[in-house]
Amino acid sequence: MVDISVVIPTYNRADSIEQAIDSALGQSLSDIEVIVVDDGSTDATAETVSRINDQRLTFIQHKKNKGGSAARNTGIDHASGKYIAFLDSDDTWKATKLEKQLNLLKARSDDWVAAYCDFRQTRSNPLVEVVDNLVRRPTGLEGGEELINMIFLRKFAHGGASTLLVKADAVERLDGFDPSFQRHQDLEFLVRLLQIGKLAYVSETLVYKHDTGNPPVETTRAAMNHFNETFADTIASRGLDDDVCRVQSFMIAKYNFRDGEFKTGFQNLRRGQYPHHRDLFALVLAVLSGIRSKTQK
Repeated sequence: MVDISVVIPTYNRADSIEQAIDSALGQSLSDIEVIVVDDGSTDATAETVSRINDQRLTFIQHKKNKGGSAARNTGIDHASGKYIAFLDSDDTWKATKLEKQLNLLKARSDDWVAAYCDFRQTRSNPLVEVVDNLVRRPTGLEGGEELINMIFLRKFAHGGASTLLVKADAVERLDGFDPSFQRHQDLEFLVRLLQIGKLAYVSETLVYKHDTGNPPVETTRAAMNHFNETFADTIASRGLDDDVCRVQSFMIAKYNFRDGEFKTGFQNLRRGQYPHHRDLFALVLAVLSGIRSKTQK
């Protein structure tokens, strides 16, 4: 058994998978294994991974695409570590990421089941990148169930699955990720995780997240609906029904404006509630992007 198993799900990421793997294998901790799960890629992902010669690396292929949650679960099934870390195949880690998180968890009591860290978001648009990294949602929060409201209301910047290090027995208790989630897998997993234990924080930028574009508005709407429906009882028990609906309307409005759907965007905006003042900057950028796309047609 190794200390940490790193699970990297990937799909058609031949251009970035090598950097992700290198950042995992290059950790300051040597007692790790890296499990790459290729979720039915049709590009050169398999050939790229095959060029990496390291005994700590295991490569598994799905015959067909099953989604990111299913790919992570395959990696979890093959993991032997006492802890499990997740790394998206378009993200990278600083070399001390796992070591600092592991040391933090070992110093805490047993009810601390996971740790996350600060992160930096890169974007193709320099202005968007400035907004993302200078005007941020609250981060650095620690605790358990008291953080769940912040997730539902989109007021918690946790950086997604790539920032997490989780005790393997906690992952087992949760039965991994919900395969019905094609998006928001990290949010769904984190809500359930906070119901069984506490989340600690390393106050250092140890993860670099890279821009991979935005999905169509209907894909986003469907993902938000699925997330909110899955936790409908929890949301209702916390008295958050109206607030969650208004936050979703605001988030969808941003995508409407980005796509030049101004009438629908204003309709959603009137029903909306912005989660954090950073989202007002994002709204302005979305409007400008929509105007630009309209004038270029």
